[in-house]
Amino acid sequence: MIGRLEERYCAFRRARCKFVMKWFLKLSGGALALTGLAKALSAIGPARALDTADPLIGMPFRQLLLLVGLAELFIAFFCLFTDKRRLSLLAVAWISTNFLVYRLGLWFIGWHRPCGCMGSLSDMLHLSPRAADNIMKGVLAYLLIGSYLLLVLQWRAARRAHVGVKQAEALAESLVA
Repeated sequence: MIGRLEERYCAFRRARCKFVMKWFLKLSGGALALTGLAKALSAIGPARALDTADPLIGMPFRQLLLLVGLAELFIAFFCLFTDKRRLSLLAVAWISTNFLVYRLGLWFIGWHRPCGCMGSLSDMLHLSPRAADNIMKGVLAYLLIGSYLLLVLQWRAARRAHVGVKQAEALAESLVA
């Protein structure tokens, strides 16, 4: 009786985790697709300010926006259109970690201007640069915390399953011996 209840509880937890992961990846993919598209479209736009060099990386903002926008679109594709959940989570964790390191680098060199992370989308939405920057900080926190939390939970579940297999093997060996 207890074994069945425990088995049902574990199945419920696995299903709940899959549900949360599925929706996290859909929302993350949507956010990355939106910002990636905004960056890519901004990069091909006529703004001459994009020809100036990024203070941290040194390449023109136009090239940087295009490169990062395409990377975001690529990761968004995996999040939205594949069943490769672990790969998608790793990609979201990777890109959000890069965004965090980039922002920390800008802060470290004394660059206190709002991030142009949304490209020209913030202008189309009539958002001030500061408001757009704050929104993107929230999106970054969501991507970073959510991806790492789900990766840790996935790792713990796999470890628990591995320990359970080892215990079952040990029990089977002791019964045979």
